[in-house]
Amino acid sequence: MPAQTPPSRLAIIGGGPAGLMAAEVARAAGLQVDLFEAKGSVGRKFLIAGKGGLNLTHGEPRPGFDLRYGSRRGEIGAWLDDFDADALREWARSGFGIETYVGTSGRVFPMDRKAAPLLRGWVRRLRESGVSFHVQHRWLGWRDDGALRFDTPEGEVAIQPDATVLALGGGSWPELGSDGAWEPLLQARGVDVAPLQPSNCGFDIGWSEHFATRHAGAPLKPVVAHWRDAGGGYHELQGECVVTATGIEGSLVYALSATLRDAIAAHGEARIELDLAPGRDLQRLQHDLARPRGGRSMSEHLRRHAGIAGVKTGLLHEVLDKDAMHDDAVLARTIKRLPLRLLRPRPIAEAISSAGGVRLEALDDALMIRALPGVFCAGEMLDWEAPTGGYLLTACFASGLRAGRGAVDWLTR
Repeated sequence: MPAQTPPSRLAIIGGGPAGLMAAEVARAAGLQVDLFEAKGSVGRKFLIAGKGGLNLTHGEPRPGFDLRYGSRRGEIGAWLDDFDADALREWARSGFGIETYVGTSGRVFPMDRKAAPLLRGWVRRLRESGVSFHVQHRWLGWRDDGALRFDTPEGEVAIQPDATVLALGGGSWPELGSDGAWEPLLQARGVDVAPLQPSNCGFDIGWSEHFATRHAGAPLKPVVAHWRDAGGGYHELQGECVVTATGIEGSLVYALSATLRDAIAAHGEARIELDLAPGRDLQRLQHDLARPRGGRSMSEHLRRHAGIAGVKTGLLHEVLDKDAMHDDAVLARTIKRLPLRLLRPRPIAEAISSAGGVRLEALDDALMIRALPGVFCAGEMLDWEAPTGGYLLTACFASGLRAGRGAVDWLTR
């Protein structure tokens, strides 16, 4: 009898959700799968993301769900056709017995709000299926003969797989492995890479020392942000954010981060206005502020008659001089439209996620790099971005599945 052909060998570099999903798909198809991770364990960013309660996906129905991916909604919508939010919830339930629920904000969480049980069960199942894990293997690029190079505690090693899936993450949270070090390695091979930028990030404003010292860390809630997009369109969104020592961050700001970042790049700054009293209209606010103060301080007057206290009062002092603070009309207008000038996004290392990466135009529909046949990409290292709320994680899972399937098809055609 002729010798049996050994299964094709697929190398997956990166142990986040995208890499793990690619490994699952490829191993189920019978490939020999080796997964390489630079850190001492896989899924570190996934675990950190789940520390406050794992936001696995979002309950928003499609096609609204797809719109969260902005200019990339068409491409990512195709990934979601294969594996969307409902499929992700069913995968967790049927594969690991993890039930999920939709919170009041629409975000989807495991019932126990923990990431570790899901990750442990997933890695255990992958190991039992035959996936080989290689931790503390930092990818260094390719040798001249096409072999993959890795730095390990025992020195440099090289392997020659039949195909490769790169799932190396973006540029945020470098201490967890997503440091963008792959960017020059791919550019040197002729791959078109958009510069990595912070996404879902905070912004610097440049508070006075007095304000920063007194209010850094204070939450602003509820507030309504008002802004105009690049085309002049008017938008508003209610939510919560946090004052930092240098500026502002939090879920409301993250939702606007792509727009604000791009405005700063284009104009040197971005401007938003905050409604500090969304429950009162301007007319009522003016009426309430016009009530006699008596011997009360301005802070007490604002607290009693406008519901403004603490950091919100501090913000008013930050943008208004003493005369304006005593002009009821000006004060009321500022409470309803407090202007903030954003100077720059916080560094990418502090961001929740990153924008930029391997341009989708450099890939085919199976997420294979056109310039590097047999090399596929998945996850946050691709050029797309999304707001927090489960959208990021869902697209990482979906892209991993598509890249894994692409590798299987390429090796078995």
